Amino acid sequence: MNEFSKPLILVVEDEPAIADTILYALETEGFATRWCATGGDAWEAVRAEAPAAMVLDVGLPDVNGFDLCRRIRALSEVPILFLTARGDEIDRVLGLELGGDDYMVKPFSPRELSARVRARLRRRKPAGAIAEPGFVVDEAGARILCQGRDLELSRYEYRLFRVLLRHPGRIYSREQLMEQAWDEPERSFDRTVDTHIKTLRAKIRAKAPGRDPIRTLRGLGYAYQLDHPG
Repeated sequence: MNEFSKPLILVVEDEPAIADTILYALETEGFATRWCATGGDAWEAVRAEAPAAMVLDVGLPDVNGFDLCRRIRALSEVPILFLTARGDEIDRVLGLELGGDDYMVKPFSPRELSARVRARLRRRKPAGAIAEPGFVVDEAGARILCQGRDLELSRYEYRLFRVLLRHPGRIYSREQLMEQAWDEPERSFDRTVDTHIKTLRAKIRAKAPGRDPIRTLRGLGYAYQLDHPG
């Protein structure tokens, strides 16, 4: 197996000694690795390199690992294993609810960590998993296909629709959508979401006339509904 065929595991840990232990364990098991000491570097690595999985420390120097996970989940379904010194149940539950796939508390067994990463990769859905008949999410290409045709979405339209597709029927407020889809949600306005939903609907109808899978719930927000009529 050459270096380019090995699954890339992104290790986000600010303590060099701990990072070295994790990197050695993963590389011994045949993984390629990339180390990031800050959340900012990890964010750029996720966008540029599309890792197969992440080991993410919660206590980073520049950002909370939970917040970073929330941001990543707007872009990627990469398996995330949280690593933290905190073992409280509320932290474990929060990490999993935000989209984390597993949770380990320091001190930990490097061999167990490697085994858990490998287990998550076996369960990973292939890129381009079908969200429902008619829609396919191509994560590698950052695009969504409708009945086999590229919707030709802008960056934020793609992120917005991807959030909705992930949980059919779930209602997202404008604030939640901005938090998960926008780089700087605090600088955006509620109506920005409305505008992007409008153009998204138009692009869906252009590829599939009569289809309108995005529901508007007045006073609540938006939801993706399977086979919602136009």
